[in-house]
Amino acid sequence: MTQPDAAGASPRETDRELSPSTRARDAEGTLAAYRALSRAARDTLEHRADVAYGPDPAERLDHFPPRLPGSPLLVFVHGGHWQASGKEESCFAAPALLAAGAGYVALGYGLAPRRRLAEMSASVRRGLAWVRQNAAALGGRSDSVYAAGSSAGAHLVAMAAGGAAGVPVAGLFLLSGLYDLRPVVGSYVNDALGLDEAAARDQSPSLRPLPAAGRVLLARGEHETDAYARQQDAFAQALRREGRPPQDLVVADRDHFDLPLDLGDPATVLGRAVLHHMGLARPGPAPGR
Repeated sequence: MTQPDAAGASPRETDRELSPSTRARDAEGTLAAYRALSRAARDTLEHRADVAYGPDPAERLDHFPPRLPGSPLLVFVHGGHWQASGKEESCFAAPALLAAGAGYVALGYGLAPRRRLAEMSASVRRGLAWVRQNAAALGGRSDSVYAAGSSAGAHLVAMAAGGAAGVPVAGLFLLSGLYDLRPVVGSYVNDALGLDEAAARDQSPSLRPLPAAGRVLLARGEHETDAYARQQDAFAQALRREGRPPQDLVVADRDHFDLPLDLGDPATVLGRAVLHHMGLARPGPAPGR
């Protein structure tokens, strides 16, 4: 498989291409919205915070139970270049998902440089397995656990669901992800990660057995760098070659940061697609934006 990176790109160009804020309209404002909406969700909705799913102190999740037992569960894994953000800023989609009839889990996994990327991948895999094993107690069913991730979270979810030890899930919703990490090695992103070429290959979902999820949705915003667009296109092509064509979305008027805010919102293209895959909305265009 060829590397999904611009041929002959300089280090400065690679850094720019791997920096989503260069195309975002208001990255800082959107990150502030993550925090405010997540805080409001925790303040107003029934939930259990800091539930341990593994032995590392970072292996904790926040659980928002569905209103009806046996409902679908959506596990969300946050982004942040594997070195920023956390589950506390990732509860913003809980109100919409609960209103639509699902339960919601915000999964923490720890950050670089304290944790290596392989450890983060193992944590997310452990977290997904824990949710499946405990689905009934969480208000869901083991065969109706879905996983979503944004940016670094999309990479980690794809890693957790792929490979020989992948956790089987009902569906994957991967937003603005990097699936071949070889371009990261020579970039500023790697200052905290410390990947060499071998580790980058080992941690690249597109270079491993692909996820065997029931459904795969790939989505990115209209306002993304070319590197993120190429990565999504290449991963979609790999899935098609394996006979598992994904739903492949480029969402108008969205960027790397504000796209996740649409999760579970039936008035948006992404939200309606996610709810349809979860059996919570009829197919068709979103009535709003």
